[in-house]
Amino acid sequence: MATLGLIEYHNASTEVRAVYDDIMTTRKTDRVNNFWKAIAHDPATLRRTWESVKQIMGPGALDPLVKEMIYVAVSATNQCGYCIASHTVAAIKAGMTDSMFTELMAVVGMANETNRLASGYQVEIDEHFRT
Repeated sequence: MATLGLIEYHNASTEVRAVYDDIMTTRKTDRVNNFWKAIAHDPATLRRTWESVKQIMGPGALDPLVKEMIYVAVSATNQCGYCIASHTVAAIKAGMTDSMFTELMAVVGMANETNRLASGYQVEIDEHFRT
């Protein structure tokens, strides 16, 4: 259960409802995910976070599938079960296949392993990587 509970649409302030409405319109859905309902206890954080997500995850140089897969990778590394679930669903909707997911998780696991080894051994960066 969320620490402060969830703010449902019918209990939300006008300010929070406006953000919820924008989320539903932008995502073409009739529901607001629990993440947004949990952070709605602080309307300023809700609005700021939604505006950032909308901008960063919106159209850009990276394909929507690539953005969602990056989000899944970072969420797996940070061990955020909620974000893993949410963005895996979004990645699947954007075209991620089972084989793409398994390869992504292999890359995440390998990157985490080699990152820890390089950090632990305090490996100096090769000069040719600096140019």
